Amino acid sequence: MSYIREQLPYTLDSFEGGDLGERYKGKVRENFHSGDEIIMVTTDRVSAFDHVLGTIPFKGQILTEIANFWFEKTRHIAPNHILTSPDPQVLVAKKADTLPVEVIVRGYITGSLWREYEQGINGQYGFMLPEGLKKDQKFDTPILTPSTKAEYGEHDEPISRKEIVNGLVEESIYTQAEDYALQLFAAGQEWAANQGLILVDTKYEFGMVDGELIVIDEIHTPDSSRYWIAEEYEKRYAAGEGQKMLDKENIRQWLIERGFSGEGTPPALTDEIRITLAERYIELYRQLTGKEFHPAIGDVNDRIEKNLDKAGMFV
Repeated sequence: MSYIREQLPYTLDSFEGGDLGERYKGKVRENFHSGDEIIMVTTDRVSAFDHVLGTIPFKGQILTEIANFWFEKTRHIAPNHILTSPDPQVLVAKKADTLPVEVIVRGYITGSLWREYEQGINGQYGFMLPEGLKKDQKFDTPILTPSTKAEYGEHDEPISRKEIVNGLVEESIYTQAEDYALQLFAAGQEWAANQGLILVDTKYEFGMVDGELIVIDEIHTPDSSRYWIAEEYEKRYAAGEGQKMLDKENIRQWLIERGFSGEGTPPALTDEIRITLAERYIELYRQLTGKEFHPAIGDVNDRIEKNLDKAGMFV
């Protein structure tokens, strides 16, 4: 995939937006608020352990197209905020009053939850995990491990259901969010299994629009979710080996191997890890959607500006 290397100089690190509206810069997205809509530009930035590390070719396009794929596939389960997509890296969405928590659903003990469990940290979500669990072990039923939704540059923190409904979110609304999350996760796992993948865990964000709870941000993308190759799971689990991952956990492991897990200054991304991660994301796109990936090659910033202008988005 030589086109990945050729795209390295043209990745989208930031997007100014001109007069699109009031700008909010997140870890990955540039959101522009205009009236009751948000223009969400997904950059090619990659973050891990609450640090923005650099850019990955085609990452923004892949995230946007996978999010669109899932929003369309699950709108019968839960309403979402998507209105239109004028560019492969842009979503126009309804502006919502965002819930201050992220609802994380886990089917397996891995990632940050395993790292905490291994250190003896337990009970931070208001319930105790059983003793004797093994890395990457499947739970009998999926569990909910919510977190606070931190501002850019700050850390998300574990939180219990009791803490959420005792002041952060009205209980009836949070109960609906939990129900939506579990239904979406079940649908995601079923589809992934049919594609030879395991949807391991994921996070959902919700907001209110005109008194209705809706799904916002993104769902089931390789940034918000963990995917494993299904046919390799049992063999690798039995041998105590790491799973083959097609998601952002690859960059977390790369950082951990170099002694970084959030404190201090992260190592600079090499072109090789940028290319490798792009390859993983493209592989996931193909296997998950069952479609070929058609990369939008060239100057991303220039293309987005032209497509937004064509769509009449500039005020």
